[in-house]
Amino acid sequence: MIELAFRNATTADVDDIVALVTSAYRGDASRAGWTTEADFLDGNRIDADVLRMDIERPRSRVVLAERGNGPGSGPAHRLLACAHVADEGGHGYFGMFSVVPGLQGGGIGKSLLAECERIARQDWQLPDMRMTVIDIRDELIAFYERRGYRRTGVYKPFPHGDERFGIPKRDDLRFEVLEKML
Repeated sequence: MIELAFRNATTADVDDIVALVTSAYRGDASRAGWTTEADFLDGNRIDADVLRMDIERPRSRVVLAERGNGPGSGPAHRLLACAHVADEGGHGYFGMFSVVPGLQGGGIGKSLLAECERIARQDWQLPDMRMTVIDIRDELIAFYERRGYRRTGVYKPFPHGDERFGIPKRDDLRFEVLEKML
């Protein structure tokens, strides 16, 4: 596995993060990985202004996983993955989880998820982690279930009409809340 280094994003990283998240979820480039949403969403996956606010607000971190400096690791500081972790009302929130499409399935995402859970548990002493996943994403939900998350049966509407988060190709999209005790 690739040696990873984690760090918190700054606003100087916004363009690189937007490019990574877009490549992991939208368009033909995303089809190289298994997280693509290209079959049911077009347009943006992330809004740069919303991302800046997530980076700057208290008890919110956009965590970057970069190539470490170990032997044979290649160029240092290459962005491989990112995720957003935050304290939302006394519960951890996990989102914007993205791994370079050609590197998905190699353990980078599992390591980043574990780091975000550590932040919520150790740094902020939060009891659990929650996330929202489009409920038709069975393979993605199964990935989280294998890591201890459970489906709650709580649903939230997809922001239809807000192009900052994508243009749906179908009208039945909604989010389900997943949860894990930390």
